[in-house]
Amino acid sequence: METPVLEVKHLKKYFKTPAGQLHAVDDVNFTIEKGHTLGVVGESGCGKTTLGRTILRLLEPTSGEIYFNGEDITKAKKDRMKAIRRQMQLIFQDPYASLNPRMSVAEIIKEPMIVNKMYPTKAELDKRVQELMEVVGLAPRLMNTYPHEMDGGRRQRVGIARALATNPEFIVCDEPVSALDVSIQAQILNLMMDLQEEKQLSYLFITHDLSVVKHISTEIAVMYLGQCVEKAPTAELFENPLHPYTKALLSAIPAIDITQRGKEMELLTGEVHSPVNPVNYCRFHSRCKFACEACKEHEYELKEVSPGHFCACPMCGSLE
Repeated sequence: METPVLEVKHLKKYFKTPAGQLHAVDDVNFTIEKGHTLGVVGESGCGKTTLGRTILRLLEPTSGEIYFNGEDITKAKKDRMKAIRRQMQLIFQDPYASLNPRMSVAEIIKEPMIVNKMYPTKAELDKRVQELMEVVGLAPRLMNTYPHEMDGGRRQRVGIARALATNPEFIVCDEPVSALDVSIQAQILNLMMDLQEEKQLSYLFITHDLSVVKHISTEIAVMYLGQCVEKAPTAELFENPLHPYTKALLSAIPAIDITQRGKEMELLTGEVHSPVNPVNYCRFHSRCKFACEACKEHEYELKEVSPGHFCACPMCGSLE
């Protein structure tokens, strides 16, 4: 069996605050196979971005293990991580804030190749920049353009070109289309899917938009207050959601089909628990209409309900 590109085991990331420990990522487990995409969805503040940055070791994990191509990189030294990061890249959420306003498009794309000393001559470097710009659909005339002179779609294409500059195998995509218009979103998503097929890239795709994640993901993980509460193949999750939180998220997707417009939305009520010194039982308890006394006594772990479909709710098989 082929080794997964990424395997995460019991990953935790806590932050110290004056009020106590903030559990941003709490005991998350998953694998991503070569050429596949794991979509990570959930409300703002659920730990999606922290998860991505911890996997890349931009934030140091509190505990747990991160395996990249079978190698445990959790405690890898600085020099080793520099080499590994050539294969692990990041596309940022805001295509304007993530680009240096004092650098031209060509300089932005060149930078990671210069840092990693990938090409010995300026001619080779310039040729590679032109190739990358062509790959992501940027006209050669934009080489000396600055970020403020471009629209959001072109800026994000620059960000994608920069991420591809080191020929990575794995890319964390942190809400890469949320700041773009819908028509531009479609272009960027299609570009990313074409690049994935061509180069066999693996993605961790972070988003709060379930319509977007359905379009691009092989598998989806649903996060709530730092924990993964459900994980399943994309088609299975949309056809047969099990966790009450997942059902509420799916019910909030605007319906295009006129026959579905009368469908009742599941509104979440109740208090959201604090991620600082969180409760040691079900964190969704206060917002769940199916909650019972047992939910105040246990912190449920992901369990396989059907092949490949995991859920952290003891009643998931019987919820209507």
